[in-house]
Amino acid sequence: MRNENEIITCIVQRGKADKIVKSAIKAGAQGATMFYGRGTGVRQKLGFLGTFINPEKEIIFIVTHKETTDAIFEAIISEGELDKPGKGFAFIQIVGRSVGFIE
Repeated sequence: MRNENEIITCIVQRGKADKIVKSAIKAGAQGATMFYGRGTGVRQKLGFLGTFINPEKEIIFIVTHKETTDAIFEAIISEGELDKPGKGFAFIQIVGRSVGFIE
């Protein structure tokens, strides 16, 4: 089934995901999937400053309708302070096909 859904992926420091998800839901997200991961790469590039970046991460997936994606994405950036270095990373992808998305 073809649709107009997108998925926001957000990677943040461990312990930060709950407040970001609450903000996303307030902005119109139907829900989110969260899980743990471990990051590498940026810490090594930042050198001394990299010691302050914990490699333990929380990864958030939020499926959205195209019409609500921008508002939810902006809420995630604001709540997670993702516009500041070392706070996290977020991106949007188009979902070509999906099933089971409940509004």
